[in-house]
Amino acid sequence: MGLRGGRGIADGPVLVLGGRSEIGLEIARRLAPGRVVVLAARRRAELSAEMSAEVAAIEAAGAAAVHCVEFDADDTAGHPALLEKIAAEHGRIGVAVLAFGILGDQARAERDPAHAVAVVHTDYVAQVSVLTVLANLLRAQGDGQIVVFGSIAGVRVRRANYVYGSAKAGLDGFASGLADALHGSGVHLMLVRPGFVIGRMTEGMDPAPFSSTPDQVADAVVAGLRKRSARVAVPRVLNLVFLATRFVPQSIWRRMPR
Repeated sequence: MGLRGGRGIADGPVLVLGGRSEIGLEIARRLAPGRVVVLAARRRAELSAEMSAEVAAIEAAGAAAVHCVEFDADDTAGHPALLEKIAAEHGRIGVAVLAFGILGDQARAERDPAHAVAVVHTDYVAQVSVLTVLANLLRAQGDGQIVVFGSIAGVRVRRANYVYGSAKAGLDGFASGLADALHGSGVHLMLVRPGFVIGRMTEGMDPAPFSSTPDQVADAVVAGLRKRSARVAVPRVLNLVFLATRFVPQSIWRRMPR
């Protein structure tokens, strides 16, 4: 049984939705000892082959087993059946990590409404769908933990990446409200707000101030899970940045870079 309302990481399988995510894989590796790890991503067969080194690393970290399952974040109609199947086959979910998302192309999104909608669908609508299903499953269990990734981009949306930022702003609000709705249920939802993360998703982009790596984000996530934190900024100095952004005049803010 997981830990109801106390500190510590809930017992049970670790589910990473977005199984190719560098951050998700690092979190899974840290939580692996003695646990079943489920990596969910599109093209499961390719995932098993492409991720053999990553799967081996999770197994070497002490996982009881590592399973790769098919998951298309944008197929919201399929979320309930998939998540229920995972819980039925692998047991009560201990920690679920929502590690999927896309940056999109801001310039393209300003020209192409379909691309703008695609970004918002993956980064907000699909997340809302998964979170709702997970919340119901874990609430029925009476325990479990959910990790949601917001972003500094959603704290105050910038002109330079307002499509992605607006999706993250919506997700931030939804996750905050859902965490309140889950209060007292035994289910812990943690909202993680990283700054610029240096990795595959941001390859080719100049790192922003207060950047972090997938390793650093994963360390902060695991520490937050242990403490049952409600919100985690990575790095922590971003908490001060979040406060400061409220006071920047709009005439300056609209010229802020991505």
